[in-house]
Amino acid sequence: MVLLAAAVCTKAGKAIVSRQFVEMTRTRIEGLLAAFPKLMNTGKQHTFVETDSVRYVYQPLEKLYMVLITTKNSNILEDLETLRLFSRVIPEYCRVLEESEISEHCFDLIFAFDEIVALGYRENVNLAQIRTFTEMDSHEEKVFRAVRETQEREAKAEMRRKAKELQQARRDAERSGKKVPAFGGFGSAGMTSISSGSIITDTIVEPEKPKITPAPVRPSGPSKALKLGAKGKEVDNFVDKLKSEGETIMPTTGKRGSDVSKALPPPVNVESVHLRVEEKISLTCGRDGGLQNMEVLGMITLRVTDDKSGRIRLIINNNDNKGLQLQTHPNVDKKLFTTDSVIGLKNPEKSFPLNNDVGVLKWRLQTTDESLIPLTINCWPSESGSGCDVNIEYELQEESLELNDVVISIPVPSGVGAPLIGDLDGEYKHDSRRNILEWSLPVIDANNKTGSLEFSIAGQPNDFFPIAVSFVSKRNYCDIQVTKATLVDDDSSVRFSSEISFVVDKYEIL
Repeated sequence: MVLLAAAVCTKAGKAIVSRQFVEMTRTRIEGLLAAFPKLMNTGKQHTFVETDSVRYVYQPLEKLYMVLITTKNSNILEDLETLRLFSRVIPEYCRVLEESEISEHCFDLIFAFDEIVALGYRENVNLAQIRTFTEMDSHEEKVFRAVRETQEREAKAEMRRKAKELQQARRDAERSGKKVPAFGGFGSAGMTSISSGSIITDTIVEPEKPKITPAPVRPSGPSKALKLGAKGKEVDNFVDKLKSEGETIMPTTGKRGSDVSKALPPPVNVESVHLRVEEKISLTCGRDGGLQNMEVLGMITLRVTDDKSGRIRLIINNNDNKGLQLQTHPNVDKKLFTTDSVIGLKNPEKSFPLNNDVGVLKWRLQTTDESLIPLTINCWPSESGSGCDVNIEYELQEESLELNDVVISIPVPSGVGAPLIGDLDGEYKHDSRRNILEWSLPVIDANNKTGSLEFSIAGQPNDFFPIAVSFVSKRNYCDIQVTKATLVDDDSSVRFSSEISFVVDKYEIL
């Protein structure tokens, strides 16, 4: 079968979208499509017409035609099967089969056509595979973006914390009446210091407006504000040096919300054998209870960078009792894994590929059991005389988890102002542009497994759904761990590094 072109045209033969799979001029394809309506016999029903040189295989699509132009020696049965697949692809991208809709999604259709036919020959694909190929969805990209967003949020939180420390130090110096000309704004040195301080903090928090009060002129001297800044810089350099040496630095302020150690960066010391244990969860709950769907997908990815460590085996410790489904890579010895929980190649003489990420084991958990929900969210909106009183509470059911950077996003009505916040665990942010109230919690673990938020705002109970939840974790949900790596030849241990990430793909309360 040689397919020359695939096109969507009007009943008058005007081409809307046309994809040529062999070299063909625009004049040639437009001439072929313009001649197509004249060749059809209106008195009979056919699915193809022929000329001396080509065959038209077509299917009506309301006011349009899906047309395949093939050579005359092609297999008509294969042509018809391909035509049906083309006709099923178009409604995937166009809501209505009209000329304007087809033109709007022309490039999406061309990309899908290229997945069906290559160089004039039909590819062995179905509709689901075409959808997957054109979406180009990447789990690794999602994990990278989640980690990067987490790091950005923590950096902003640390910047706000340091800005507050500087302002607090300035206020304390003013109250103590010490000799700090820079804080009062007297003298040239003091004014220079205040200006530089404003530049540093302006992008973080709004600096305090200087009070203009008459005061006696004091002699300008060396500014202690400059010394304070220098001292802070020395401390920061010292802390950075400690961190570079592997020390764990705890924040000095009391709020847990300013923790900057809650991201999921890659491990500092990556060995020649490196493992990534990644999980993502997709969950949908009803607002009145009931788990509609929950799916957890996990994978262990192996990367070997030293050929001496290529022929290894991984000892897996599977303590999960949730009923997940395990699947090994086709080149992994399935019998060895089933009997001994050991991941090794079928041919022990071969090595794992060097400098490539290889998924050796993946698992899937799908359930509607409410007891397996890692974090439950209950939202209770109740109407009052002035609008709605909303009470939201969370509870960590899987106490072995530690969830970091939890953000619970609650939609709120637009045009009614900011919500009035009552009791609150954690922090909140009202995004008036997106009409979202974001409830942020740095950490949820066994010591902080419950919390609540109360607020009041004008609106109806349905205005506060759907609720979306996002978080990251350095502990996986399904208890699957790699405990040891050994060489195939002598069973000696091999040093390896690992990183674990558990992220949210979708977590909604409808």
